[in-house]
Amino acid sequence: MRQEDLWNADAAARYDTPGTGMFAPDVLGPTVDRLVELAGDGRALEFAVGTGRVAVPLAERGVPVTGIELSRPMIERLRTKVDEETIPVVRGDMAVTAAPGTYTLVYLVFNTISNLYTQAEQVACFRNAARHLEPGGRFVIELWVPELRKLPPGQPAVVWHCEPGYLGLDTYDVLHQRAVSHHVRYDEDGQARVTLSPHRYIWPAELDLMAQLAGFELESRHADWAGAEFTADSRSHVSVYRLPA
Repeated sequence: MRQEDLWNADAAARYDTPGTGMFAPDVLGPTVDRLVELAGDGRALEFAVGTGRVAVPLAERGVPVTGIELSRPMIERLRTKVDEETIPVVRGDMAVTAAPGTYTLVYLVFNTISNLYTQAEQVACFRNAARHLEPGGRFVIELWVPELRKLPPGQPAVVWHCEPGYLGLDTYDVLHQRAVSHHVRYDEDGQARVTLSPHRYIWPAELDLMAQLAGFELESRHADWAGAEFTADSRSHVSVYRLPA
């Protein structure tokens, strides 16, 4: 499944959920607050900017934001919110595509680096971030921790969310370090719609090695955007990497 096929017009139309899920104030607020702090007085570049979930409120806070995005329908959805002058977007693969200028912050949120399906592409993404940053600039990644400890022998799937009308589960290929997220949504008449998204999962230690290969140092790692302690039981992390000044 190619990323440009995954993030099609239907996915773009269903992506925004104002006030709930990823768009809930208690999720989005701390994200934007932390990115404002990390950007300082400089410019920010978002890899896989999508429909502007983070970029739009970040720009409204006074941070100049540019985006890179592969999906044309996602860009078109973003353009219903802001124009090209407000948030310029370069269409292309975040692992290799260049945006004009340099930045104090490059960021990649909500597990999106795992959408790059090979280790080589993920390493290239780090190097692309480094190319865009000023000396001392930061690359921030939000990423989930694979829940392999929940897999008993012979079971390839983990249910990670269950609520009325929705079921989320991941199936794992531990040999190739890949997972497929299954999102099952039920209509009022009981009919189910299933969407799939493929990922290559990354352990924090492997992510740190990718950062070193691109010239970064780990500056901080927390369990969320609000700064909670990262522990062995954390289900996700926000990692901040920095180039030498």
